[in-house]
Amino acid sequence: MSVHIRFLGGAGTVTGSKYLVEHDGQRLLVDCGLFQGYKQLRLRNRDPLPVVPGQIGAVVLTHAHIDHSGHFPLLVKEGFRGKAWCTAATRDLCQILLPDSGHLQEEEAEYANRKGFSKHHPALPLYTEADARTSLKQLRTVRLHETFEPLRGWQARLTNAGHILGATSVLIEVGGRRLLFSGDLGRPDDALMLAPEPPPQADVVVCESTYGDRVHPKEDVLAELGPALTRLAARGGTAVVPVFAVGRAQALLHAIGQLKARGDLPHGLPVYLDSPMAVETTELYERHVSEHRLNAAQCRDMERVARLVTSVEHSKAIARQHGPKVVLAASGMATGGRVLHHLTQYLGDHRNMVVLTGYQAPGTRGAHLAQGTQSLRIFGQEWPVRAEVVQLTSASAHADADQLMAWLTQLSKPPHRVFVTHGDMEAADALRARIEHQLGWRAMVPEHGSTWLA
Repeated sequence: MSVHIRFLGGAGTVTGSKYLVEHDGQRLLVDCGLFQGYKQLRLRNRDPLPVVPGQIGAVVLTHAHIDHSGHFPLLVKEGFRGKAWCTAATRDLCQILLPDSGHLQEEEAEYANRKGFSKHHPALPLYTEADARTSLKQLRTVRLHETFEPLRGWQARLTNAGHILGATSVLIEVGGRRLLFSGDLGRPDDALMLAPEPPPQADVVVCESTYGDRVHPKEDVLAELGPALTRLAARGGTAVVPVFAVGRAQALLHAIGQLKARGDLPHGLPVYLDSPMAVETTELYERHVSEHRLNAAQCRDMERVARLVTSVEHSKAIARQHGPKVVLAASGMATGGRVLHHLTQYLGDHRNMVVLTGYQAPGTRGAHLAQGTQSLRIFGQEWPVRAEVVQLTSASAHADADQLMAWLTQLSKPPHRVFVTHGDMEAADALRARIEHQLGWRAMVPEHGSTWLA
């Protein structure tokens, strides 16, 4: 019996990763992410999957970021009854991220209904916080390098991918084929996370391409962030830093702590971490200390860099604090969360600053800011952008094009085919071309919804 891969997300776009593997009447989903960014992509979240969720036997999550795990509560709500396999750190992060995702959707639906700016009457969330908590019961953990059986007759194994806590690449063995899914690959020189492991041998590789058309700059994040925050402190403004609660928030806290320790920033410059999710995630670094480069003492130092904000009242009180300050708040592409309230507060003043800390998916508010927009639409209203916008180019947690190629070339022999996914079309096609021209391997960028023989 043949093995097929159906690309239900992450194909021609950097979001919504979902790869359905089918063999002999059984189906397994690698990743179960939400689409983010452009409205036409986000609308896919409400489209029914081309397979009934109850007919999917198992899920394997590469990591916990919402574009890889955020559809899972909806899958369960619509009838999925199997297990979702992941590392312990991914489970711990999903216990934070997925209920928060449901809560944010409820908040946004309630706000849209109250303000009347939704085309849907009433606006409804994809799933609720309660739905997300229910779905967590179906998560099952597995250790790195441990072979497990997600479905009868199928074998799977997870290897470290760097990127964030718990992130993995997934090897699936079924029907005499070995299928390798890269997940999101981290950087070998990441300040926090360990380098990705070399890939196991595979017949087919599904490889991410977020930065498939570019190379990270040589300078580190300290060299970029230090001068920006020094300027900000000198003029007494507020820096709003949209961050991913998982990974980017912790990397920025570590960097700010280093800048203060060596005297590049005033020791008394107030820093706020305004994200209950990021606060909880930061505490996980000490629990999973073997999975990153920091020791337990450095983890505790990272937690002390910022004033940890959990309540809505404390979040609102930040605006009453005069003088220069730095506010880190989710989400990283300004698609939702508390950062939106801070942006409405501070975008209009030239003394202030917005620091973009990594990849901004096309169509997101972060991407609009990076492109120099003069106004930003938030909560159904246009807000003028007068604050300085700084985009850090060295803070990404993704491997760049050269690092992706270096990872692929560690395969002991060429795979039969490489599917290039999880990248904008320009980035994905650039990596495809490099794989074909430099390595002589068969590579292609699959279309959304397409099915291929593995």
